[in-house]
Amino acid sequence: MPSRRFKAIPTLITAALIIGLAGCEQKAPPQAPPPQVGVITMKKLTVPYTYEAVGQTAGYREIDVRARVDGILLKRVYTEGKPVKEGQTLFQIDPAPFKAALDQALGVQAQAKASLTKATADRDRIVPLFKENAVSKKDFDDANAAYDAAVANLAAATAKTDEARINLGYTTVVAPISGMASKINFSEGSLVSPTTNGGLLTTIVQLDPLYANFSFSEAEKLALDKAAQRGSITLPEGRSYQVSLKLADGSTFKHSGRIDFSDSKVDPATGTIKARAVIPNPEGDLLPGQFVRVVIDGAQLNNAMLIPQRAVVQFQADKAVMVLNDKNIVAPRVVQLGQERGNEFVVISGLKDGDRVIVDGVLKARPGQPVNPVQAGASAPAAAK
Repeated sequence: MPSRRFKAIPTLITAALIIGLAGCEQKAPPQAPPPQVGVITMKKLTVPYTYEAVGQTAGYREIDVRARVDGILLKRVYTEGKPVKEGQTLFQIDPAPFKAALDQALGVQAQAKASLTKATADRDRIVPLFKENAVSKKDFDDANAAYDAAVANLAAATAKTDEARINLGYTTVVAPISGMASKINFSEGSLVSPTTNGGLLTTIVQLDPLYANFSFSEAEKLALDKAAQRGSITLPEGRSYQVSLKLADGSTFKHSGRIDFSDSKVDPATGTIKARAVIPNPEGDLLPGQFVRVVIDGAQLNNAMLIPQRAVVQFQADKAVMVLNDKNIVAPRVVQLGQERGNEFVVISGLKDGDRVIVDGVLKARPGQPVNPVQAGASAPAAAK
């Protein structure tokens, strides 16, 4: 009897294990539902076409203020680095030698006038006497010659006087334009002259308006022209482009301008074409020499599709997006992207009208797996991570 009891124990243990395993299989957790993702439906649009290039600001006019006579620089009248008005006195060169030269020229001119007066009187007396044959032909000719010489001497003396007066005026150096005056190149007491190295006193830059110089490549110009011929891009009438500037801190300058110059030749050294925009700068916030991003608007991109940047993933060496089929199954799609527009890319190829693209919850979407799509922006915050 005891031996039979012991033989039945393994049978009971085996039965208990089978029942336990069966109970575990019945308690297995249910399969997780498809993840929720936010999608957009692609459609063709007509959107503004913009072009950006690196540029640098420059003064509308940059004038070198130079000494036009030799002399000692007595004083500087303006404040360096501050605005000046056209006609405002900037420097005073010692006028004493030029006043003396003017006085001397005036004296010579007075003598020439007196000589002309005498020569005129002599001629006037000779003429009636010559008609009556009271004087010789030689006396008549001498009187006329003396008169002509006196006229010429007075003209020369007057010219010298004018020159002396002009040189005296040059001792007061005034601003030829309104703008921002730079620092002085010579201190008071220095000898200045009209020479190349000795005459540059300062520089005035007109800040309103201001130039923004930039360039674009030959390839970009050809691509734009071909796109315009195909009709994929509509250029503004008269190619009148509007220009805005992005500053170094990422902000946009409050005044916009226009392109006023595009070169008619390609620089063979760089393969680029120079261009220039005129930007209003009434407050003087922009200074010459600043590096900016020149943003050119005015053209339109036809039949364009835009996609948020967050929808784009790196797929090996290509850019790709996750699209859904009619059964909400995820599949990667390689795309070719164009220019950036804020937080969006322009899609050149790879997508068509009606395609549904995942933009929220991209990391949770697995190729070949189903998802639960909702309109982008309407999904729960957790689904957008």
